[in-house]
Amino acid sequence: MKGIIFDFNGTLYWDSKLHYEAWREFSKELRGTAFTDEEMREKMFGHTNADIIEYAIGRRPTAEMVEKYAKEKEALYRKRCLLDRESFKLAPGAVEFLDYLKEKNIPRTIATMSEWDNVEFYIKEFNLAKWFDLDKIVYSDGTIPGKPAPDIFLIAAEKIGLNPKDCIVVEDALAGIKSAESAGIGKIYAIASMEPVEYYQKIKGVDKIIKNFDEIDRAVFDSPVPMI
Repeated sequence: MKGIIFDFNGTLYWDSKLHYEAWREFSKELRGTAFTDEEMREKMFGHTNADIIEYAIGRRPTAEMVEKYAKEKEALYRKRCLLDRESFKLAPGAVEFLDYLKEKNIPRTIATMSEWDNVEFYIKEFNLAKWFDLDKIVYSDGTIPGKPAPDIFLIAAEKIGLNPKDCIVVEDALAGIKSAESAGIGKIYAIASMEPVEYYQKIKGVDKIIKNFDEIDRAVFDSPVPMI
């Protein structure tokens, strides 16, 4: 492998519980009942806010509705992040692994379905500019189809100048794993940040299951190539 693409939520930052809480609250407001655990896995993680709202109400939402609910939900989510200071940090082993990637000049980026307000929040709070070229981060800008469509990983691979088959993708969500597989990603690593290891053993396309970033073998990378 020549490079690596990270999902962010539930991967580099273990915030799935906070998203669960926020979307349970908003799904109940939208349709009268909260999302089930299965709905969360299949319809929420890795999807755009517009897709989630459409699923909840059973019809295409207006742009105004998407903006209203998305902003309310994400503001609540960011507030909970800041209040949960004990957990408000990058995932176990992530800092050391990112330092290694930077030292070895291994191409890398983030591909997240988070919208810009959240991405800007992460950049500031986690000092992501230390490890990532911010111009190469791919996020939900209203033009990219949500996962499991392959687009986001195809764009991310292009941004770091690599063929998708030469990249590792690290994901925690079912939709993200399907997206990476559809994009022709070389290796898909599932990180068991919230779901048990057994959950990922049943998913087609997963090459390796890790519980933290210390478990990624550095030898998986070929000789480093310059970042473009």
